[in-house]
Amino acid sequence: MSLKIDQAILHAVIRSEDGQLQCKLRPQPLSHSNALDDLVGELHRLYTAKAGKGYGHFGAPLGDDGEPMGDTNDAFREALIAWRAGEKGFVEFSAEAGQLLGQELGKYDFATGGYLLMAAYNHVASDYLFVALLSPKPSVSVSDEMEVQGSEHLDLSNLQLAARIDLTEWQADPTSKKYLTFVKGRAGRKVADFFLDFMGCVEGVNAKAQNQQLMKAVEDFVADTELDKGERQQARDAVFDYCKSQVAVGEPIQLKDVSDELADQGLDAFYQFTSNGAYDLEETFPADQSTLRALKKFSGTGGGVSVSFDAQHLGERVQWDPVRDTLTIHGVPPNLLDQLKRRLAGEKDD
Repeated sequence: MSLKIDQAILHAVIRSEDGQLQCKLRPQPLSHSNALDDLVGELHRLYTAKAGKGYGHFGAPLGDDGEPMGDTNDAFREALIAWRAGEKGFVEFSAEAGQLLGQELGKYDFATGGYLLMAAYNHVASDYLFVALLSPKPSVSVSDEMEVQGSEHLDLSNLQLAARIDLTEWQADPTSKKYLTFVKGRAGRKVADFFLDFMGCVEGVNAKAQNQQLMKAVEDFVADTELDKGERQQARDAVFDYCKSQVAVGEPIQLKDVSDELADQGLDAFYQFTSNGAYDLEETFPADQSTLRALKKFSGTGGGVSVSFDAQHLGERVQWDPVRDTLTIHGVPPNLLDQLKRRLAGEKDD
């Protein structure tokens, strides 16, 4: 992995004897070592592969009228600017960030603290600042004297409170709405909100909505052609494969690249098609593979029934009757068929 660490540091957010959260600051950066390389490298890998990330920027939330709501918390951004300008050292900058996080956590009853990791590194010609609150996890180890002893390790498998700033993109285009990414909580959970608040960040690009618009545009575009069913599905597959490859390398979708992929399938002018005002698509936006998977598969769950099949089978192996609200499957999958036969045989024995 071509990842070069500039500086990294850990601060502990702990609960004091009076019950208040406070940040215990480390006075110097972490020493460069194989362990540090492994830690940051693994966090980079886990974070890049994390599905459903949010995309945002420094600023205040906007109201329905497009105007900022409330005051912007500029403390983190200003400290970041000072560090990038060489007016503050990395340790001083990270200490201010730790104090800000401690203050923000103190507003919530659920806060338990953890270890604030901040790492500045370069990967594929881009500079990043990774910020994460890592939870300690108790474990048992064996000493050199074969004594069993308790210890703690960082729980990297449960990476929920993390954000990454693309410093290169931020510097090149301060008006961008997606130079900061963050882990989004599961549906209905807002636990991660405080993590954005302490950095003064807001969501800027709704990746899921953009991918839904792209899927709608592709469906409308291929439906307006003279291609047969198989050729239309090949066009959908080409778009999905491109978007999947962008996810794999951590790069966004480029609308013109999607147009080129469709042109390779004999479908020209997709870019112009999306520019007619009917689709609110950005020139570039993050890929959301789970949303775009509908280009290749139909799936759904409800009432104790789960169904999933490749889109190419609709109208052939899978027949849908919208009037009767039924699906007919021709050629039951062998593993399912085996389960059905065994259940039927068991009921006959009874």
